[in-house]
Amino acid sequence: MDQVRLGTTGMKVSRICLGMMSYGDGRQRAWTLDEEGAEPLVRRAIEGGVTFFDTADMYSGGVSEEITGRLLSRLFQQRDDYVLATKVFHPMGAGANDKGLSRKHVMAAIDASLRRLGVDHVDLYQIHRWDYETPIEETMEALHDIVKAGKARYIGASSMYAWQFAKAQHVAEMRGWTKFVSMQNHYNLVYREEEREMIPLCLDQGVGCIPWSPLARGLLAGSRERGGGRNTLRANNDAFAESLYNDDDFDVVDVVRQVAAERGVPAAQVALAWLLARPGVTAPIVGATKLAHVEDAIAAAELVLDDKEIARLEAPYRPHPAGEYL
Repeated sequence: MDQVRLGTTGMKVSRICLGMMSYGDGRQRAWTLDEEGAEPLVRRAIEGGVTFFDTADMYSGGVSEEITGRLLSRLFQQRDDYVLATKVFHPMGAGANDKGLSRKHVMAAIDASLRRLGVDHVDLYQIHRWDYETPIEETMEALHDIVKAGKARYIGASSMYAWQFAKAQHVAEMRGWTKFVSMQNHYNLVYREEEREMIPLCLDQGVGCIPWSPLARGLLAGSRERGGGRNTLRANNDAFAESLYNDDDFDVVDVVRQVAAERGVPAAQVALAWLLARPGVTAPIVGATKLAHVEDAIAAAELVLDDKEIARLEAPYRPHPAGEYL
């Protein structure tokens, strides 16, 4: 698998990032795998060339980070052989300061994440959402101090409005602080609103995009049907997906299935191949609870769609309300 620069940094990452949210505590999500179940999937991803792994402190209340840290330390010979990313923002306790992007919480959160991961630094430390209660100056200075302390090599952002991202970058540049090198945004064939402002901004500023939900929570891979049919355990236990997509999006799904059938490949490979070819996209973050999910992601990195196929895939798109996932 190709290893490419993350944005304009010198750090190389694999074209597929393995999302680790699927591994943790099954009592919180029925489709979540424990460490034993996760290991063969992570091992196969590594065999296929994946070197980039993304988690967050809030996934399974920290259990995902613990599993991620143990698996990567066992499956790689050296810490520098992989790129490790985690995130901060969502509540990690009942206390008033156990969430958000205040200096107090960010500083405590990075130390807690490092303990759970069993490492002395992460390669990419990301803010999981925008904090409307904390001045962005406070957050950016705290993140800068984390980088200078050696606890993170780079910083990234996720899911916000383009004006917010531009403001954060401007604040950092004016103060001489560390700027974001990546944007983890919601982007796939059925949600393309990021093409209006965020992706052009990232292209202009040399920021790498690492989209979450590249398969629309499985919708583009066949997890759901028109009229409410559910084909997977996750589809039957994923209320968040219901807020993001509906039956109107199946016009896109139908074309993905048609192109996939003509190619003789699973629909997931076609949807991922489309995203991998989009300007600004460095590495989609792919979740996997079955070996087939890993195989599809690896294969998608080699699948090249022609112009006519791309035009067909994009034609039925319907606009979504901007920021409906923020």
